[in-house]
Amino acid sequence: MGEPYHLVRPQLEQHQVQVFSSNYGLYGDMSRRVVRVLSEFAVGVEVYSIDEAFLDFRGMGLVAPDLHAYGVRVQQRVKKHTGIPTSVGIAPTKTLAKLANRLARKHGTSGVLLLETEAQWQAALAQMPVEDVWGVGRRYARKLHELGIGTGAALAAMPEHWLRRHMGGVVGQRLWRELHGQPCLEWNPTEWDDEDRHQPTAASRHSVACTRSFGRPQHEAAVLAEALATFTAKAAEKLRRHGLAAHLVTVILGTNRFAATAEPTTHTAVISLPHASHDVTVLTQAALRGLHRLRRPGVAYHRAGILFSGLEPAGQAQLGLYTSTAADQQRRQQLMATLDGLNARFGRQLVHLAAAGTARKPDGELKEPAWAGRSAHRSPLYTTGWDELWQLR
Repeated sequence: MGEPYHLVRPQLEQHQVQVFSSNYGLYGDMSRRVVRVLSEFAVGVEVYSIDEAFLDFRGMGLVAPDLHAYGVRVQQRVKKHTGIPTSVGIAPTKTLAKLANRLARKHGTSGVLLLETEAQWQAALAQMPVEDVWGVGRRYARKLHELGIGTGAALAAMPEHWLRRHMGGVVGQRLWRELHGQPCLEWNPTEWDDEDRHQPTAASRHSVACTRSFGRPQHEAAVLAEALATFTAKAAEKLRRHGLAAHLVTVILGTNRFAATAEPTTHTAVISLPHASHDVTVLTQAALRGLHRLRRPGVAYHRAGILFSGLEPAGQAQLGLYTSTAADQQRRQQLMATLDGLNARFGRQLVHLAAAGTARKPDGELKEPAWAGRSAHRSPLYTTGWDELWQLR
């Protein structure tokens, strides 16, 4: 896992392994469809990642007195409507539900596991290596093993004050309580926008990012600038969709992580804005300043990205004495709304800053940028691309 394709290609060909490039459009759409099905079964759904979600079963005792059978229904409905196989873990807390899900996926015959009583989750914790407990990172796992704590049950058996002292204060205390069936982690239900896309609530989002690996190493400043401007535009669009603005712009450049060198392979530069913004022009200017500060001539970069943090609700920024007026800000917001409207109607990124690339083919279409990732083995966009719909002959 994680090996470069060219290093394992002989083994893949020997065993006739099918190879597919990343297909984020298809993944995202199928994830949305799965979550739509899940939302029919619970009073709230929190999307944790593209392939994982928490369902809120509180108050569903009358609807689902048998939670295991209810979990089987969820699993079967998702399979029927999307074709996606799933595993379901049910427990009183998020941490125990993650534990149940992992065991259901690994050992369960039906793919559904209910941990309803303390005896059940204690038995499950005894099967779980401590490093696989949600909330125990690599550093803490190493420390726990050195102390002879090798399973989730052994960790749960430690006093609450011990976890508070040795595992990050209140974070460790929350983990202890979660392992004992006491819900402590925040519940952040997912909202839906006008285009039927699920998204976290603004209050629960702490950052917005867009990162990509290049198809081949890049060292030219112009190519790197074009890539970062493109990533910035995508991330800025996400900011506006969530009604957020960012104070901090972090530029990320990565060199070859497989090279035999002691130097770090990821480099970052942080630009602080005078006031929070979701304006793509302001954010792109900041990103290019960060690139100028970060880039070293002659160094080949394999990946790049942009991260927005210091988020706050848009339209509430405190303007400086010498910055633009409220009327100027209103015009900029209208410009961004028009930009998003055009791209939503005629195609994503159809209207963009020149910094994101202007080179075109003879037929007028934009050329694929030099930094574009390799996708020779990408499966079609069966559900989102009109030109790539599944055809039956």
